[in-house]
Amino acid sequence: MISLINNQESTTNYTAAITRLTRAIMMSDGEFSLLLASCNVKKQQQIVSWLKEFSSADIREVLIPPCATTLYTPLINAMGTTPPEALIVRGLESVLEINQLMISTNLMRDELRKQFPFPVVLWVNDEIVRKLVWLAPDLKDWAGSTIRFDAPNHHFVDHTALSA
Repeated sequence: MISLINNQESTTNYTAAITRLTRAIMMSDGEFSLLLASCNVKKQQQIVSWLKEFSSADIREVLIPPCATTLYTPLINAMGTTPPEALIVRGLESVLEINQLMISTNLMRDELRKQFPFPVVLWVNDEIVRKLVWLAPDLKDWAGSTIRFDAPNHHFVDHTALSA
């Protein structure tokens, strides 16, 4: 019985978070926005698949290689000739020189806004958020609150009510 309740609560949490993330993507309306999403790395691909099903937007994914020292270059390469409506960035937790990546991205943040007229969703964990705060505070300021897929249901209801 408990596992059924937890499973139902997890599904409700995911649905609320996916709704919130979809709404944030759609509200960007062709302009750059930085969105932060957080969940267990093992669940990211499943949630991204749900997001693609739930949203009608052209959403592309980019996996940042562990050897990356900047976020800008992999994003430009993933954009291709036709810009997507949103870009989902995964793999930050595996970057070997994450401090360098954060610092360089903070310095190039205006280029992100100029080159990416769509939302960029960064999948983060608590460590990556801490690094954003300390090493890329100006970039972090561009992002709203982190959309968490592993928080209690009331957490999502509160944020949904605030953003409505």
